[in-house]
Amino acid sequence: MIIAENIYKSFESNQVLRGVNLKITKGESIAIIGQSGCGKSVFLKLLLGLLIPDKGSVSINGTKISSLSEKDLYQLRRRFGFLFQGAALFDSLTVAENIGLPLVENNVSLAESKLSSLIAEKLDLVGLRGIEELKPSELSGGMKKRVGLARALITEPEFILYDEPTTGLDPISSDVIDDLIKNLSNNLNVTSIVVTHDMFTVKNVVKKVAMMHEGKIYFTGSSEELVKSKDPIITNFIKRTEV
Repeated sequence: MIIAENIYKSFESNQVLRGVNLKITKGESIAIIGQSGCGKSVFLKLLLGLLIPDKGSVSINGTKISSLSEKDLYQLRRRFGFLFQGAALFDSLTVAENIGLPLVENNVSLAESKLSSLIAEKLDLVGLRGIEELKPSELSGGMKKRVGLARALITEPEFILYDEPTTGLDPISSDVIDDLIKNLSNNLNVTSIVVTHDMFTVKNVVKKVAMMHEGKIYFTGSSEELVKSKDPIITNFIKRTEV
């Protein structure tokens, strides 16, 4: 379980988070939505311990991140997979080298045949079998996102964080990514946390929604409850995202 309690975070005079409280249970799939600049990406960085809150705490399975040593924090991050908004692949590396990089960086000792097998397995999970030797420049935007997701899965994470996974993709590629998020959450029992503006993802992929507004969690509930809400702040947000 992930528990954020009364989180405050500012950058100089800019108060981004103003008392965020949120619980995310094991195996849950949740979308975090809200206007640009409301603190969604900052919240993800707090979960990874890349940022430390000015006030409040983030706990992972009962352990407060702020209490961890650098070594223990590094070990904690290995339990997370992260799909970056722009995929963040290294152009000079092949697909296989990009996917295997987290294991190399973590000094995981594997026979070359075992590593190749793991990479092939993760590519198969995202529907991209047999592209190990291609370079990122040879891939479409949707394929890059799927390779990025394969890389996020290579360490067998408990939690996967998705930062705007469908941004910049055509509708067909977006549908593929949405299906992958849903299937991985259901089949691998990972905890999925999706920062998104895509209301299709909100309505059809996740089981819970948390909306941030003015630095706080303004709404939590199902996508059905969100869509049916008459709250003007919620309805205005939905209208803007669906334009």
